[in-house]
Amino acid sequence: MMMTHETPGAIRADYPEPLWIQAVNLINSQIEDGTLRPGSRLPPERELCLQLGISRVTLRKALNKLVEDGVLKALHGRGWYVADRDAMVPRKEWPNNLESFSETAARLGLTATSRVLRAEVSPASLDEAEPLLIVAGTPVFHLERVRLLNGVPIAIDLTQIPVSLAPGLAEADFTTASLFEVLFEANVRPLRADATIEAREADADSAALLEIEPGKPVLVMKQTALDSAERPLFSSTIRYAGDRYRLRTFFARTSGPRG
Repeated sequence: MMMTHETPGAIRADYPEPLWIQAVNLINSQIEDGTLRPGSRLPPERELCLQLGISRVTLRKALNKLVEDGVLKALHGRGWYVADRDAMVPRKEWPNNLESFSETAARLGLTATSRVLRAEVSPASLDEAEPLLIVAGTPVFHLERVRLLNGVPIAIDLTQIPVSLAPGLAEADFTTASLFEVLFEANVRPLRADATIEAREADADSAALLEIEPGKPVLVMKQTALDSAERPLFSSTIRYAGDRYRLRTFFARTSGPRG
């Protein structure tokens, strides 16, 4: 149970610290002393405001700061929960070389799993066929997954692959299987990928799958993987939770100054 504003050590309007910082410190202290346990749900916002003697705007500022710090997590429509520190994924950099999600996870010392939303063969639409340089209506394997690291949802990955490249894709269990490994077994070798990344606001469906608030930033990566002959192998649209993904890259000059 949260402290009331009459409780010693609780929020005081006559303290020099801003009220929202006092709320952050109070919730942190209650997590540290075991009053609030990992996985437990905080009381409703209206009740918290009454208990702490602060406005909802002040409370939201404190709660959002705790989410940024990895102390709390917000589940859309379900409230605020104390995060399981052991399950939290540290913010680490993804490389700018082409490697699978599973390979990246292993390199970072994390466990990669997937929740499969769609795994089926259907005709390619015009938009799906264009980056793959195939005719619309060509059979394509559609694989949509929520990608998780240590149980924390990181991204929603939708990939399209022409069935002719790897006919056995539909039989693979992609809850644990690596797409790259399955492709390698079919002698399909991605060498590089052309990609674009842009920031968007999470819609309700994406937010629910990524366990973030609607409107929070997501990074949308669209990429096409090619082999050594520059043949498109598969195309993907990946939506990353904006606060859980950081891409490392580099820039180089190829000539001296001009003008």
